[in-house]
Amino acid sequence: MPGDDLPRGGTPTLQDVAARAGVSIGTVSNVLNHPEKVTTSTRSRVAAAIAELGFSRNTMASALASGRTSTFGAVVPTFRNSLFVDLASGAQRAAKERGFRLQLASADSDILLQDEHVEFLTGARVTGLLLAPMQESRVEIEQVRRRGVPVVLLNYVSAEHDVCTVLIDNEQVGYLAATHLIELGRRRILWVGGRYDYQPTTLRRRGVLRAVAEHPDVRLEQLEVEDIEAGGGAVAGRYVADSPAGRRPDAVLAVTDMLGMGTISTLIAAGLGVPGDVAVLGCDHNSAAWGGAIPLTSVSMQGEEMGEEGVRLLLEELAHEGDAHAHRTVVLQPHVVARESTIGRAAMEERWRPPAT
Repeated sequence: MPGDDLPRGGTPTLQDVAARAGVSIGTVSNVLNHPEKVTTSTRSRVAAAIAELGFSRNTMASALASGRTSTFGAVVPTFRNSLFVDLASGAQRAAKERGFRLQLASADSDILLQDEHVEFLTGARVTGLLLAPMQESRVEIEQVRRRGVPVVLLNYVSAEHDVCTVLIDNEQVGYLAATHLIELGRRRILWVGGRYDYQPTTLRRRGVLRAVAEHPDVRLEQLEVEDIEAGGGAVAGRYVADSPAGRRPDAVLAVTDMLGMGTISTLIAAGLGVPGDVAVLGCDHNSAAWGGAIPLTSVSMQGEEMGEEGVRLLLEELAHEGDAHAHRTVVLQPHVVARESTIGRAAMEERWRPPAT
């Protein structure tokens, strides 16, 4: 009967399947999660072992996390930005498909609250942790690893730890955003940024500078604001509106979409046309900023894919517990999502017009 000869006399684990099939635990994990990486003969051998032992994908949690829960934890900076809502959605879907639950927590842009969430989740013996930190997370990573919990960073590159990471190429985000404006003929671009203690904002600015450096005829101004939400956008809008007409920026590139939305509202109130007088673009594809009278062009951040990849990396690390594990980084590529704030209403309507019959 399946499972009669289990060495632990209970629910079959990945180790049992690996031993029965004569392969490594990592190979079994690949068969379950990345079958394209495994030869047909090996997949067949592992499948036979799974059938003989009565192993179920839903027992993967206990197989991978002996003595822990079948729950992953995830801590994100905020749920006010749809990037992190998408991230959580992708992670939750990927976790559920593999027999895990996902416990979510938002730091509400508070470093101390982030630390508290990390402490609570690791104390609750989650199987693994997804962490999207606001700043360098040396203390948090050490704290989690001391408890034997694997951690994957999302949307942040650690300078102090070798750790699995999934991120969007934030420098490319800035580069693509600036290039989009330049290709539309804008030559006086105002970069509106701030909070450069946040790694993504620094990298986006670097990408903007790189794009502008490739076009000597483009002039770049930089405005730093304390608030990178809608309030800072109002400051940027007033700055543009008060600029002399001959030197007024013809484009605003905001480090966040909320900044972009606030800028648009202020420009319209000042009697300037968007994008006729000033094109406006955001950088983080935050759906909270898309509800205004003029839909905002932004850069896709691949949030759901980021969450899904984070779960896959956690599973890979769990499958190699006790073995040498090479941490790796998955870099997702952004793309511009053009809307009315840069290409105008006519171009948007043309895109949505059904083909002539």
